[in-house]
Amino acid sequence: MKFYTAGRDAMAKLGLEITPEMERVEPTYPVYLNDYYLGLIDPADWRNDPIARQSLPDPQELADLSSSYDPLAEEEQMPTPHLIHRFVDRVVLLATGRCAMRCRFCFRKRAWTSGMELADLSDEQLAGAVGYLTAHPAVKEVLISGGDPLMLPFGRLKAIVDAVAAVPSIQVIRIGSRMPVVWPERVTAEIAEYFGSIPGLWFATHFNHPREVTPEAAAACGRLVRAGVPVVNQSVLLKGVNDDAELLEELFRKLVAIRVKPHYLFHVDPVRGVRHFATGVEKGLQILRAFRPRLSSLAVPTFAIDLPEGGGKVALQPEYGKDGEYSDIFEQKRIKYETGL
Repeated sequence: MKFYTAGRDAMAKLGLEITPEMERVEPTYPVYLNDYYLGLIDPADWRNDPIARQSLPDPQELADLSSSYDPLAEEEQMPTPHLIHRFVDRVVLLATGRCAMRCRFCFRKRAWTSGMELADLSDEQLAGAVGYLTAHPAVKEVLISGGDPLMLPFGRLKAIVDAVAAVPSIQVIRIGSRMPVVWPERVTAEIAEYFGSIPGLWFATHFNHPREVTPEAAAACGRLVRAGVPVVNQSVLLKGVNDDAELLEELFRKLVAIRVKPHYLFHVDPVRGVRHFATGVEKGLQILRAFRPRLSSLAVPTFAIDLPEGGGKVALQPEYGKDGEYSDIFEQKRIKYETGL
């Protein structure tokens, strides 16, 4: 797999010249991209291409100087390095800062900035995380994220998962990885079979657009599913990428067809360098309304926002009724519902 660390080289691969405005973005928000994902871009319409918008520099990234690099207050909620403890029963363990590509909407975009890069989890830091989990048995679930933990050598990834799984109180481990989307061949049969051997292990991936559900991506997810690993998907609602009900319906139908459950649809976080992707919460609610008569619960994710200041996730729903009267699924009539209370 070839990786590109300059927008100029990535654009040249597409047969295009990078604009000076795009190049000015890179000292602040560098490009990191691979051949596979680059190959999903349509060069004929790259300025409007949803894959390009997720992966190539955009001058709008430099427009917002007022937003926080860490609006979710992750740094403040790290009791030990690389471990974020926000919710009572679950934590996030940051295994690495490396990814197979730098998604331009990344909510940890602060880690791209010089002096703030996240290194790989060291043995000492892993021991500290395990010690914290052992001392806090109320924590039942660990999300191993990053970066992307599948960027680590298999032996190192296995050591981290084994160490977490050995904590008696841990019942569920989630692996957060975009590899099926951006580097599907990295999800090897060996990795899938290992994950399938760990009780309570789930795999959370991140498809945003139906064009990302390629035969290669489907095969990567299939290796996990056949190994007994439940796979869920988290999408981000992104202006100019997927802020359309019909397009997201296509995405979620494709995911369910390959046995990947749409889990969350997030409104983009108010992160510096990212806010040009924001659609507004109302757009997400409109999309949910469009899904109501058209998609089963298997295909409809929870729409949520992640509150600043470490406030956690809030699930949102459109308003369908009040005073005991509710709209039918086509919103053509109001129906009274008697509770008997």
